[in-house]
Amino acid sequence: MDGAAGEKSDTALRVTFDSRLKLELHGSKVTSDAGLLPFRDLDDALGLTELAGAALADTRTGQNRRHILVGQFRQSVFGRLAGYEDVNDANRLAHDPAMRWVVGGRAVTQNAASTSQMGRFETEVLTQEANLSTLTDLSGRWIDRVHGRRPVKGIVLDMDSSVSPTFGEQEGSAYNGHFGCTCYHPLFVFNQFGDLERYALRPGNVHSAEGWRDVLEPVIARYRTTVKRRYFRADAGFASPEVYELLEAEDYGYVIRLPANAVLQRRIAHLLTRPVGRPPHKVRRFYASFRYQAQTWSRSRRVVAKVEWHPGELYPRVGFLVTNLCRPPERVVAFYNGRGTAEQWIREGKNAIRWTRLSCRSMQANAVRLQLHALAYNLANFFRTLVLPDEIERWSLTTLREKVVKIGAKVIAHARYTVFQMAEVAVPCHLFRRMLALIDDLRPRQVARC
Repeated sequence: MDGAAGEKSDTALRVTFDSRLKLELHGSKVTSDAGLLPFRDLDDALGLTELAGAALADTRTGQNRRHILVGQFRQSVFGRLAGYEDVNDANRLAHDPAMRWVVGGRAVTQNAASTSQMGRFETEVLTQEANLSTLTDLSGRWIDRVHGRRPVKGIVLDMDSSVSPTFGEQEGSAYNGHFGCTCYHPLFVFNQFGDLERYALRPGNVHSAEGWRDVLEPVIARYRTTVKRRYFRADAGFASPEVYELLEAEDYGYVIRLPANAVLQRRIAHLLTRPVGRPPHKVRRFYASFRYQAQTWSRSRRVVAKVEWHPGELYPRVGFLVTNLCRPPERVVAFYNGRGTAEQWIREGKNAIRWTRLSCRSMQANAVRLQLHALAYNLANFFRTLVLPDEIERWSLTTLREKVVKIGAKVIAHARYTVFQMAEVAVPCHLFRRMLALIDDLRPRQVARC
């Protein structure tokens, strides 16, 4: 490891507030990301990156391949999980002991991939049509692995779009009047556990529902025979008869926000008159349920209306939902309000995983980057939902990275094994032991033969 990045120089660094202190940098003997190792253990228990390695096609030619494909894939995903969203950081990460053990193979005793090697991997190998298609399907296959170890009784899908600001002459970048910036306009489908089922990178000036079928139909197909109770929620951007008809044909219960119009307003006119008397100091809510058929609909459907009178406001707040559920109006509205968690998960992806860092010129390369960010997000969310003990199960992904991933450690190598002496501050030893035990419980057990 001679000449490793970050290794100490001949002259120690000094601070002036206390002359007794010296600072030394040991890039290959000390790590700030020792918490990646339990994430790698979870990955091994579920076989996630091995699944990716078997599915991706290695398009590299020649015999001089220093790094296997699955190792570079791990470096891409785990690097983003640790907060290194650009391949510019790969040169230093190549010497980091935690990253070398995560990558595995020859990287354990040598180095992981460099910046140039990771750049070629992400912009040349993964941008091939077959590999990009594999990456797009990979999140769903990972989630199926998780459900195989943690069976679910029902599934709730939330579809929403978001904004990813762009800069410079990036392919597909366009001004979006709703967001007020030049951007991409990606589309996401989450489940009720926060797992990102599928996603697509789209130009910035497309409608919110553009390409919804290409994103939603593969998810519906995966659950067609495995889950009986299936539900779907979305905002008014997805209120179209094509969406309703698909969901009804697939036996999905759905609640979708419906844009207001004069006909709907007339149906609840009796609720839009301010109640008589002194207004109370709390919100007053009224509900209505009726059948409605728009001109573009082939048949009538149930619509639920909610009217809220807020203290100090002259006019009510009105919302309409189209649904095929038979629940009371209050429960239909409460079920739809759960869609707000999808917006929270999008914010976590932006803040913790930084999946808006799409800095390549070509849209194909940026689509690969978004897929890698989303896989890192899913791995972190699997860790949160499957591994965190009860005391810390509500940690956000940002907290998870700061308190679990970013654990400093000194590395001591022996002849037969390597020890990571980790700092015990945010996560005490008993919690760490329980997390590793929960990961071990996820491993498939071999049935002993009689």
